Amino acid sequence: MHASLFTPLKLGSLEISNRVIMAPLTRARTPDTVPGELQQTYYGQRAGAGLIISEATNISPTAVGYVYTPGIWTDAQEAGWRGVVEAVHARGGRIALQLWHVGRVSNERVQPDGQKPVAPSALRGEGAQAFVEFEDGSAGRDDASTPRALETEEIPELVEDYRRAAVRAKRAGFDMIEVHAANAYLLQQFLATGSNQRNDRYGGSIENRARVVLEVVDAVASVFGYDRVGIRLSPFIEIFGLTDEESGPMAFYLAEQLNLRGLAYLHINEPDWAGDDIHLTDDFRRALRARFKSGALLFCGHYTAEREADLIERGIADAAVYGRPFIANPDLPERFRLGAELNEPDPDTFYGGGVEGYTDYPFLSTSGQ
Repeated sequence: MHASLFTPLKLGSLEISNRVIMAPLTRARTPDTVPGELQQTYYGQRAGAGLIISEATNISPTAVGYVYTPGIWTDAQEAGWRGVVEAVHARGGRIALQLWHVGRVSNERVQPDGQKPVAPSALRGEGAQAFVEFEDGSAGRDDASTPRALETEEIPELVEDYRRAAVRAKRAGFDMIEVHAANAYLLQQFLATGSNQRNDRYGGSIENRARVVLEVVDAVASVFGYDRVGIRLSPFIEIFGLTDEESGPMAFYLAEQLNLRGLAYLHINEPDWAGDDIHLTDDFRRALRARFKSGALLFCGHYTAEREADLIERGIADAAVYGRPFIANPDLPERFRLGAELNEPDPDTFYGGGVEGYTDYPFLSTSGQ
């Protein structure tokens, strides 16, 4: 057992019991956008995580880029998520809702009235694909559409969509909010030099490109408090046509600004599914730590219990966030505690479907089911 993984951790004003955190995982199992009993079972099974970060959840109809993903803009969606939160809390768990807008990683087929997706600039993401439903009822990938650029006067309403989503999340009982500003979706599209060609107050300098992200954080914090808000960033990622000549400096600027606000945690994604693996250097981690001291520093991507323990013990991370290991191991913290063998995930059941590959992975014992 790696003892450092099982010491409590403060995420702002929330204390979690262990440092094995569940990553946001799109599973495409809500065909009506409303979480139900299947999601209650899935998340409830994984309540042993120190914190569950929910799958990315659309803040509005125009935020959608993938069918069968949940939302948080209607009463029915709010009620559905309340059931999930109650299932997690009943097992002693804690859960954050991740707020999502895909921006240009969308297609007119999944947009209201077939309209164009929105983005910082009218630049299509090369290689980006949405997940859509076709006329014959089948679902599959289709190239992302060329977006239209958001008008300056539209951005306050976009920020308000995030605030309204946070209000619903608060009513549903979530413990925290995570702002999704990673993985080449809308907020990272504003941050990156290659996707943001604006010449207004939201484009140009690092300060201007970061403005909408900080406005979103402020809006969400007006509901939850900064000490119950985290953010996910993915510096250096290059997917869906995203390029950024100032990725490192932007990450440092945001860390400083979020530290001033007293944010609960900074969650850095370094995915191994994004083409070339992203392996952050210890120097980069230490530089982030020096700039962000208000909350916890979390890292996600190809982690093991051993790697997490090493970073914690060297003082350059507070916890690791696990994705695929949690898909296949609903009792992942207990397996880490006992040094038990892990189940292998089945990639063929990652997206879409029902129980298979979702709630039927075995526990070490039947007592957790």
